[in-house]
Amino acid sequence: MVEIKEVISFCDALLNSAAWSDYAPNGLQVQGKTRINRLVTGVTASMDLIDAAIAWQADAILVHHGYFWKNEPPALTGMKYRRIEKLIKNNINLIAYHLPLDSQPQFGNNAALADYLGLINRTFFGQNQLGLAGYLPVPMSVSALGLKLNAHLHRQPLVVGPTQTLLHHIGLCSGGAQDYLVDAALLGLDAFISGEISERTTHIAREDQITYFAAGHHATERAGVRLLGEQIAQKFSIEVQFIDIENPV
Repeated sequence: MVEIKEVISFCDALLNSAAWSDYAPNGLQVQGKTRINRLVTGVTASMDLIDAAIAWQADAILVHHGYFWKNEPPALTGMKYRRIEKLIKNNINLIAYHLPLDSQPQFGNNAALADYLGLINRTFFGQNQLGLAGYLPVPMSVSALGLKLNAHLHRQPLVVGPTQTLLHHIGLCSGGAQDYLVDAALLGLDAFISGEISERTTHIAREDQITYFAAGHHATERAGVRLLGEQIAQKFSIEVQFIDIENPV
């Protein structure tokens, strides 16, 4: 077993969480047991994930999407109350890391996808330097990159913009970063990959002549929390299980 505060200190240092001004608090969000032996990791702290953690008799849950987002109602009512009530009744810690887990340069969401694609000569761009750009080892067609993303993420991406060009210099940013497409176009990138798509995204891609892949918010953000869990397991020799709650978005 390990003290929960040791796990938090380890994650804070590994993710450099203090350097980020985020949309939600990073670190421990709901307090549970002071010592833990079993940790569940997942993308979002939904009720389904909480129930799965209880079934596995976990002492803590680590997610990318936790609670207490800016501009959300502060009252503990409805869905938020039901989730937090269940965590407290079962004495389960909830730990969450948002932007620090997207940007972590070795195993964060963006780095993990860039590693899979084999991007070289990487640079950061966009707001908070969250976007990651690099070159594919060999130029690929739009359809070939779509198939490669589908094979890795288990979700067929929606593609808008040019479809007949070869792609070499591309950018990516997991989750809801579709508006980084404007920055990607200004850099002259051939394509940009993120999770979500807005109505305006199609017009930007067409008019700025940059291919956009909407590969799924959930799908593009599985890797970081799973890999962070593996780091924790190696460091503290506790049981860690990644649980993927299906989400088509």
